[in-house]
Order: sequence, then C-alpha cells, then structure tokens
Amino acid sequence: MSADFKGLDRIGQIAINVHDLARAVTFYRETLGIPFLFEVPGMAFFDCNGVRLMLGIPVRPEFDHLASILYYKVDNIEAAHEALASRGVSFTAKPHVVARMPAFTLWLAEFSDSEGNLLALMSEVPV
Repeated sequence: MSADFKGLDRIGQIAINVHDLARAVTFYRETLGIPFLFEVPGMAFFDCNGVRLMLGIPVRPEFDHLASILYYKVDNIEAAHEALASRGVSFTAKPHVVARMPAFTLWLAEFSDSEGNLLALMSEVPV
C-alpha cells in the first residue's frame, strides 16, 4: 500500500437507480425532505449532511438494479416515522428494536421509495 494512501474512510456520494427521475425527485425532495442540490439530464443530486445522494437513470443494463439499503439516521424514530407516514410513505415495518447494546438500543423502520428501493430509518437511543 502506498505511504500516501491509508485506506477509504469517507463516503462522498451514494447512487440510487431510478426509472422515473421526476417522480423520484419529488419523493426525495418533498416527501423525505432531503435538501435538493441540482439536476442534470438523467441525474439529480441531494445533500445528506455532506454526503451527496445521486438519483440516476441506469445508463447500461448491468447498472439497472435496486440500490443497497440506505439507513437514514434520525434522533427520534417515532417522530420521523409519524411525519413520513403522514406524507404518504408506506412503511413495511413500524419502528422496532433490532439490537440492545451496552450504550444504546438500535431501532429500525423500513420503507420503500417511489422506485421500489428499500430504505430505512435508524435511531440509536441511549440506554
């Protein structure tokens, strides 16, 4: 390994495949409330607290697949769940405990975006 390169430690951008860019932009911008940055042909960009989220129409068949699961960290999962559900987000699971750690309890609530990609809310509630 090069002395100048220590390893990967930051995410600069996450790409999510979409088939209807206008519909997806509306979902991420208005329903989820993620700050919109800009749009170019076939792609739209959002800011997730310094990590850029790119929605893009797949340019080749091998790129046409559902995204990895994105976990959006929230302080109050019950409040986030209620707010998003009131905006029409369809959750596959209500907030539930998935792990009890010494310092926190991990809560998740899963949902899908307008394109069928699985997403989730996560909250680490201090013990």
